Amino acid sequence: MTGHDRNIPTATATATATATATGTAGVETAAAAGPGLVEARGELSRAVTRALRSDAAPACTPGAVLRADPWGEDLQLALYLLYELHYAGFDGVHDEREWDPDLLRLRRAMEDRFLHALRSELADGPRSVEDAFAPLLVEPVDLSDSLSHYLETEGELWQLREYAALRSLYHLKEADPHVWVIPRLTGRAKAAMVAIEYDEFGAGRADRVHARLFAALMADLRLDPAYGRYLDRAPAPLLATVNLMSLFGLHRALRGALVGHFACVEVTSSPGSRRMARAMRRCGAGPAAERFYTEHVEADAVHEQVVRHEVIGGLLADEPDLEADVAFGCAATVLLEDRLATHIRSAWTRGDSALRTPLRLP
Repeated sequence: MTGHDRNIPTATATATATATATGTAGVETAAAAGPGLVEARGELSRAVTRALRSDAAPACTPGAVLRADPWGEDLQLALYLLYELHYAGFDGVHDEREWDPDLLRLRRAMEDRFLHALRSELADGPRSVEDAFAPLLVEPVDLSDSLSHYLETEGELWQLREYAALRSLYHLKEADPHVWVIPRLTGRAKAAMVAIEYDEFGAGRADRVHARLFAALMADLRLDPAYGRYLDRAPAPLLATVNLMSLFGLHRALRGALVGHFACVEVTSSPGSRRMARAMRRCGAGPAAERFYTEHVEADAVHEQVVRHEVIGGLLADEPDLEADVAFGCAATVLLEDRLATHIRSAWTRGDSALRTPLRLP
């Protein structure tokens, strides 16, 4: 199925569906005031949190960014906090800080550090779309390294709860970072991207917005579905996966990388979602927890075809020079997802929590 095969409801049908949607009562994904700031994890994040709390410029030395571990807790949290100003913001922080020049200068320095680390890790990575995506289009014979396979076959309910708490930092803003690429696309690529995003945002129905479905999943797992609730517990490998989308989304120069990231997510989503749905069912997580993943099984199987043939195909027909960027975006996504899976599995193998602090038992 291609983008031209999709049945898009009319504006009248959309309005009717929106007006009659019932939704998941009581489940909200973001408070109007935004989440609260969290405790710092080092020099950079301390400078950012103090600046945001005081309306002042961030006070840190010029060498602080160069000394920071690009994969570490301090830089990744500081970067996440600054990126969040472009999403829901923070309670008590003025909206005007989103474009504060001092914060932007610090953010750019940290972005350069993060991006350099990514490019260094992927110095021998794929340069073509074919090389980047071919390994992802075939289900591996050995799934022993697959986190979703582990959760499907061996995972316990407490591990599913931890996984959901971690993933909530993205899934409660699901699809939002990718919207930034739409004004930077044209023709086939733009039309197909909008069609996919229309599905991600519930096809005109508030109760089917994917972020809202994930909030319902969290409620089934007896987690707090408030937006940003588990930021203080999220380790650096998780923060990096969310920061990657914001980095790509906020820079027009990285539009090809954002398309590569989006395509990688869609290509790998359907089989992983099938395994996660089975994991939720096996552990008795609840109907809403299972529904979130079953919703993605069929939808993302279709999205995979559209994004590869129409979004990537259309983009490269218009801008063939962006192929290496698309491949980089895909490879960077795989790299950070692998790092996160390693972190989670290593913690669980030791009998530890994958979160910075364990969840309380429900």
